[in-house]
Amino acid sequence: MNRTERLYALVDELRAVAPRPRTVGWLADRFGVSRRTVQRDLQALMETRVPVRAEAGPHGGWFIDRDTALPPINLTAAEALAVAAALAGAEHTTPFSAAGPAAMRKLAAALGESAAEEVRALTERIHVLPARTASGVLAVVEEAVTRQRVLWIRYADSAGRESEREVEPGGLLTTSGSWYLIGWCRTRRAGRGFRLDRILAAELREEPCPVRTVPSLDHKLAERVRRADTLRSLSRDRAPRAP
Repeated sequence: MNRTERLYALVDELRAVAPRPRTVGWLADRFGVSRRTVQRDLQALMETRVPVRAEAGPHGGWFIDRDTALPPINLTAAEALAVAAALAGAEHTTPFSAAGPAAMRKLAAALGESAAEEVRALTERIHVLPARTASGVLAVVEEAVTRQRVLWIRYADSAGRESEREVEPGGLLTTSGSWYLIGWCRTRRAGRGFRLDRILAAELREEPCPVRTVPSLDHKLAERVRRADTLRSLSRDRAPRAP
């Protein structure tokens, strides 16, 4: 974590627990730096007019005034709980889940105290058992999808047979509790789906690949997406209008 990232993380941490303070020692341990470094960072934040303050005494420390530091947020309590449940229930094998804890802290920081307590209580009641996945595979797949780069994978099918493929990623799909990489398989010369927990190894190539959509790679999926869009459209048309 570089200094800029740490400054943002410091603000997020203080927002998340506001109005309660954090001591310099606690913050130093949290971010793996010295107390002097934390002191310098907090002083820099004050100089840029971030409303961080210090409170003396045995129960004192550094805190932030969330009323002057946060932009307005338009989530209802139910919407905030829905987001919190999704973040808390995301397994470490869920794509882009690595940013979940930071997003959760920001969500709690942006809510009023009552709603934030509801979010904290809910997340304490959600437990996710770890799933088996090859170390580092998920991050490589995420990068390939985001940057639209060719991906080499070693893959095991449902019978355990292994093969090596070069895939042009189109996107990610989840169904029945499993995540799939949907892409153009250069070996099979066709659109294919690869279950993420069956990808044994992955390497990113620097070769750009054509922009492909998931429905264009899977015609059956395209038909299901079309039907779902039609149903959503009909539901909106039938919904009662607000007076």
